[in-house]
Amino acid sequence: MWDNHHMLQLLANLLFALVALAATYTIGSWMVNSSVFPLKQVSVSGINSGNGELRHVTREQIDKVVRSKIAGNFLTVDLDATRDAFEKLPWVRTATVRRHWPQTLEVTLEEHVAMARWGSEALVNTHGEVFDGAAITVDGELPVFIGPPESSFDVARQYATFSKLLQPLRQNIVQLNLSLRRAWRIHLENGTVLELGRDQMETRLARYVLAYDRSLAQLNQQLSYVDLRYSNGFAVRMPEASQQEPRKPNLKKAA
Repeated sequence: MWDNHHMLQLLANLLFALVALAATYTIGSWMVNSSVFPLKQVSVSGINSGNGELRHVTREQIDKVVRSKIAGNFLTVDLDATRDAFEKLPWVRTATVRRHWPQTLEVTLEEHVAMARWGSEALVNTHGEVFDGAAITVDGELPVFIGPPESSFDVARQYATFSKLLQPLRQNIVQLNLSLRRAWRIHLENGTVLELGRDQMETRLARYVLAYDRSLAQLNQQLSYVDLRYSNGFAVRMPEASQQEPRKPNLKKAA
C-alpha cells in the first residue's frame, strides 16, 4: 500500500478535506456564536412617503417589535420571523428585511393607505384589502363600505367606478352597500339614496347622471330616493316634508 503512490495521494487528499471541513465548521460556529458580529442597529423606514417617514406606525410599536421579536446576532437573526412580526402591526401592509454589513438590520415598511371604512370595525385600503386600523384617527372623512365577508375588493372596485361616473355632478359617495343578493345601493353626501340593483349598475348610474341636469335638477327639491332598476327610466321619491304643501288659512273678508 505504501508503495502505491496513487493510493497515498487519495488518502492525503481525503485527510486534507476532512481537516478543512472541520476547520470550516469550527470557524463558522465561532462566527455565529461569538460577539464579533453583534446586531447593533435596526433601521426602520417607510416607502409611502418620499422621505421614508411613517404616518401611522408609531415608534412605540417599532420598539416593542425590536425588543421582543428580534434575537441573535447579525448572522443568526431570523429575517422571516422579523418580517412576520412587523407585518402583524395594524397599519403595515408589507415589510422587507435585509442585512446591511456589518451590524445593521434594515426594515422597510409599506403602510396601508385607507380608502374607506369597512362597517364600523375596520378599514379598507386602496387595494381593496380589509385591515384593523379603525381605532386610529385617519385624515379626513372616509366613505363607509358595507358588504358580505370577502367582498371588500369588489366594493372598492365599484366605488372607484361609481365615483368616476358621478364626477360631472360633483356628488360624492358617503356609503356604498352590497347586499347578500349582490344588489348595490349608493348613499350620496347630499342625502340621496340611489338604488342600482344587481345588473347593469354602470349603465343605470350613467342614465341618472345624464338625466339629472335635464330633469331632476329642475325640480329644485332635494331627492331622498331614486330607484334606477327600471329598464326605461327611474322612480323618484321626495322627502316627506317637501311633498306636503302648506295649507292656506281660511280667511273671510270683513263686512
